Amino acid sequence: MHIRTLLLLLLALWSSAQAMERPPAAAVASAHPLATAAGHEILAAGGNAFDAAVAVSAVLAVVEPYSSGLGGGGFWLLHRAGDGRQVMVDGRERAPLAAHRDMYLDAKGEVVPGLSMDGALAAAIPGAPAALAHIAEHYGRLPLTHSLAPAIRHARGGFEVSEHYQRMTTFRQETLRASPAAARTFLKDHAVPPLGHRIRQPDLATTLERLARSGHAGFYQGPTARAMLDGVRQAGGIWSEQDLRDYRVVERIPLRGSYRGLTVTTAAPPSSGGVALLQMFNILAGYDWGTLAEADRVHLAVEAMRRAYRDRAAFLGDPDFVDVPVTRLTDPAYAASLRAGIDRAQATPSAALPGIAAAPGGYHTTHLSILDRDGNRVAATLSINYPFGSGFMPEGSGVLLNDEMDDFSAKPGVPNAYGLVGAEANAIAPGKRPLSSMTPTFIDGPDGVAILGTPGGSRIITMVLLGTLEFAAGRAPADWVTRPRFHHQYLPDTLQFEPGAFSADLQDELTLRGHSLQQVAQPWGNMQAVWWDRRGRRVLAASDPRGEGTAEVR
Repeated sequence: MHIRTLLLLLLALWSSAQAMERPPAAAVASAHPLATAAGHEILAAGGNAFDAAVAVSAVLAVVEPYSSGLGGGGFWLLHRAGDGRQVMVDGRERAPLAAHRDMYLDAKGEVVPGLSMDGALAAAIPGAPAALAHIAEHYGRLPLTHSLAPAIRHARGGFEVSEHYQRMTTFRQETLRASPAAARTFLKDHAVPPLGHRIRQPDLATTLERLARSGHAGFYQGPTARAMLDGVRQAGGIWSEQDLRDYRVVERIPLRGSYRGLTVTTAAPPSSGGVALLQMFNILAGYDWGTLAEADRVHLAVEAMRRAYRDRAAFLGDPDFVDVPVTRLTDPAYAASLRAGIDRAQATPSAALPGIAAAPGGYHTTHLSILDRDGNRVAATLSINYPFGSGFMPEGSGVLLNDEMDDFSAKPGVPNAYGLVGAEANAIAPGKRPLSSMTPTFIDGPDGVAILGTPGGSRIITMVLLGTLEFAAGRAPADWVTRPRFHHQYLPDTLQFEPGAFSADLQDELTLRGHSLQQVAQPWGNMQAVWWDRRGRRVLAASDPRGEGTAEVR
């Protein structure tokens, strides 16, 4: 037999053996204990990872109203073990059909503060309910009536207010007070609820029951749709029946790349995360990472971040509306050209890079990572954008609406709530999906599989980068999620870092290299990670201690 044919046969056999191999346990990591428990409840009832993802997503929509919800959207990255199919279910929100490019500008052409963030006009058409129905129908084993049961139970029975809930409510209480339904639901006597107070959401439970019984139509048509439309229109919003009736998820091919023997599968546009992540890996692959001093690693990682975020601002948007040059941006040859412009000893001022002429992200948005005993896996990052989204809830719906319209570029070059700038590629247009930083990711290597992701606004992509570098160094999930974090996003030209991330000596060295340092007062992110260690024949999971989530292996 020809040697090449033999090698191909051996590779096929090895790949087939890996595909047939099953994990010794299942794992669920999410941002709330009740959601993690719901995932395992569904797995124990015979559901697969996709059913569990529906359950976890729905429970998070109930117990983390400041991070996600039926009034929001997200990206669900799926891997089906039986045939190796990988797909990204794009449940990102869409701009209403009555939206237009200058809808948040005043008569002088300036952005009106708060108009794209608070109230009904800030809300795009939700995608999360359609995504849950789609995943259940096409990938799950159980009906929605089963997988949504935990969420319905917690919506009716309530959940207890935690310190984190109090912090998020304090931050957005004025916006919540402006919506009578939201104030009744999430506040107590128009104030931040005390610890242990139960947040009950009977209207949301009814909405979830309609979704469970009728799938897509149960949310986008009928009583729930009418309640949302009436509420939005009365509050000055621009939704239409056609907006709801026409909403559909899009199945997209995930982006794939490599880094030092690892295969990276990640989010495709309209997420900017996958493009930027692969671009940063391609740049860093040109250095002998294991031999570098800590200051060199931080410096080079920051320079890679700077260039990836510059391209994000200039080129990325909804691929159904604009031509996004994904192939060029993720080409190793392009990364090599960017690398050639990096000075190993000196920071590049962002103003020196060609192109487009700040507030940080935190706990808002949420993430879940799931592996079942068949080897199916899900990484999903979900959001309503700013904490508690728009703060607006249409009466009778129980649905807190997103403010994802702020993720568009309201005016080219003007930063959004997270300090991110954008160009025409991400300008507002009817039916368009706003650019996102959400980056659910799989990492496949010789020793096993990593499933990870995190909330964090503009910092999501760099957190996934740093977590993956920990995985590449052979460290366990607990190290991926606890690693001290730093971030640069091109503009503002500032290297942000968590308390304790950099020693005094390292700060001095980075300052000498020309970096403008800013220590952020609070840690950021809430990473959820699962690792199937094939070589060690074990499954490990970890939930970021910065949040209140849990990770369980059973």
